Formats: sequence, C-alpha cells, structure tokens
Amino acid sequence: MSPELILLALVVVTALAFDFTNGFHDTANAMAASIATKALTPKTAVVLCATLNLVGALLSVEVALTVTNAVINLQNADGSPRPELLADGGTRLLLILLAGLAGAIIWNLATWLWGLPSSSSHALFGGLIGSTLAGLGWGGVKWIGEGSKVDGVVGKVILPALMSPAIAMIVALVGTSLVFKVAARLSERYRTRGFRWGQVGAASLMSLSHGTNDAQKTMGVITLALIASGQWDTTHEVPLWVKLACAITIALGTYLGGWRIIRTMGKGLVEIEPPQGMSADMASASVILASSQLGFALSTTHVATGSILGSGVGRPGAQVRWGVAGRMASAWLTTLPSAAAVGALMFVIGNSLGAGLGASVVVLLLCGAGLYMYLHSRKEPIGHHNVNDDWAPAPKKNDNREGVGV
Repeated sequence: MSPELILLALVVVTALAFDFTNGFHDTANAMAASIATKALTPKTAVVLCATLNLVGALLSVEVALTVTNAVINLQNADGSPRPELLADGGTRLLLILLAGLAGAIIWNLATWLWGLPSSSSHALFGGLIGSTLAGLGWGGVKWIGEGSKVDGVVGKVILPALMSPAIAMIVALVGTSLVFKVAARLSERYRTRGFRWGQVGAASLMSLSHGTNDAQKTMGVITLALIASGQWDTTHEVPLWVKLACAITIALGTYLGGWRIIRTMGKGLVEIEPPQGMSADMASASVILASSQLGFALSTTHVATGSILGSGVGRPGAQVRWGVAGRMASAWLTTLPSAAAVGALMFVIGNSLGAGLGASVVVLLLCGAGLYMYLHSRKEPIGHHNVNDDWAPAPKKNDNREGVGV
C-alpha cells in the first residue's frame, strides 16, 4: 500500500473516531434535562437519542462538502480541494486534516474527563485552524470572511459562541416563568406527567437535529480526504459508505451516553423539575431551529447549557450553581485555542517525520492520550447507575476541579 493510501486510511479512521466522541460528548445536549427529571430512564434516554441521531445523520448532507470551508481555505466554493494542495498527491492536505482531527478529539476527551460540556464543532474548527496555520500560514484561515458578510472564524465561531448561550438563557428564563405560573393551577400529578411528556418530545427533536447537523462535519472531512487522494471524483455527492459509517458511528457514540457531561448539565447547574426541563428543552429546540432557518450557526452545547441556566433563573427559589457555570464558560473560551494548539503541534510532528511515518506517530500519540484519559476516568466512574445522584462537590484538598462531577 502506498504512503498516500496509508495516510488516507488513517484520516478516515481518525475522522470516525472524532464522530464517535462527538456522539457521546453531545448526548447531554438533548437528554441531560430529561434524565435529571426522570422523564426518561438513563438507558432509555441514550437509546432514543442514539436512534434519532442515526436517523438524522441519514436525512441530509446538503452542507457536508463545504463545512470545513467555513473557517479555513482548503477548498474552492464547490467543495473541491484547492489545486495547490493536490500537487504532492494530496498528502499535505491529508496531514492537515489528520492533525486537526487529532486536536479536536483530544480536547473532546479532556472536557469529557472533566465533565465539562464544550462544543465539538468548535473543537473541530479549532483543531483544523491550528493545523492549517501550521501547514499553510496565516492566510490559510478565513478570519472574517469576504465582502460585507460576517463569516469565517468571527462569524461562524466567535459571535455564535458569545450570543447563543445568552439568547437561549433568556428564552428559557421567560418560558420557565410562564410555565410555572400556568403549572401552579394544575395538580401535582398532571403537572409532572404532562411536562415530562413535553420534555420527551423536545429532547427527541434536538436529537434528530443534532444527527442531521453534526454527522455532516465528519462526512465532509472524509469526502474531502477521498477527493484529495483521488479516490472520489465528485463534489456534489457523499459516498454511501461514508454516510452509513458516519451515521452508525455517531449513533454508537451517543449510545455510550457521555455520562460525566450528562451529570454536570443535569445535576451540577440546577436541580431541575419537570416544568423547568420542558422549558429548557423547548427553548433549546426553538433557538436551534430558528437559527437553522436564518442560516446562523450555533453550538448545540452552548444553547442547551444556556437553556438549563435560564430554567434555573426563571424558577422562583431555584439554586443556580454559578461556580459550575463559570467553569463551563472557561472551557468554552479555551476550546478554540486549546484544540488549535494541539492541532498545530500534531501537524508539526507529522510533517517533520514525513507523511507516512509522521501520520502514524500522530495516531499513536492520539491513542496514547485517549487511553490515559480513559484509565484516569475509571478512578471515579460515572454511568447510568449514578448519573442522577445528589450533586456533591469533591473535597478541595483532593481535587481542584470542585463541583465538576468527574
């Protein structure tokens, strides 16, 4: 097998690994509130979420071929790779993609270990930005887009990251206040049962939309790699096997649950009651769907977290753990530069050793980091059996991440 094909195979496997982490990392966005209020059992919630992610991933691939072109200059407008990146058989482009994916995966795993919800999309963009900077220089990144349209890193990443939590929080705050006024007139039995069913519907809608949006990122990366290596010759379609592989992988990742992050979002921010849970899920779904119609990219993680915070503020007498929220915000602010730094480092290592050996070393480093974080997580395991336990911060002398719920 030629070095180019080995590199392509490593990119495809790594892209699917990112898809897998995307699945379990973002399960909390749709199901944390439903699990916390016991509208769904933990196992039922992740099975439902995984199934709808699988269906959603197969529904649409409209933006798959140009998703990476939002923030980096690797592609032409039609999704095809830039000609100068194909001069060496596409190996430079493939190494940029591999290094960027490694940066995204490592950050996803680190924030999962800490129990902090962060955006998988921003991690991917950050990793690709870092590897592109290392491979192509400053001009390889789209910082503000072209013309009068706000685009690029500012329009697709920074502005949505600042706006989406605030918008979702306001919507959930208002919705929760109204819901509790209406709920006060209902009996406890009907209030609990009705709002729990409302939660299930909203959470299902979020799961479906998550599969539709997030699986496309991985489809786009793999298809771009196939085109760069000469294994695919059309920029208008995604190979069927790529669609199926990405859909199944994100569903499998979702099925694992990402329990550490579910616990933080469901129990660490506020103690959620069914009316709050329904308000938070409906706020998240409405903000995400409205932004999709307007063509405005939002992070589902940021939206879901802002909605849960808003549901706590909107409920009279609710306790909001602002310390935990502050640590989440810190993770959001550091996602892009952290993933970019790892992506840049991985490209430098891979490029210095040559395409074949360098790519193999990058994958080995990635596997080593993943194994270390997994083994570390086993010291304090969190799963469906204890995800809804009362929130109890770890002693400060033993863990400087108090209240993260690791």
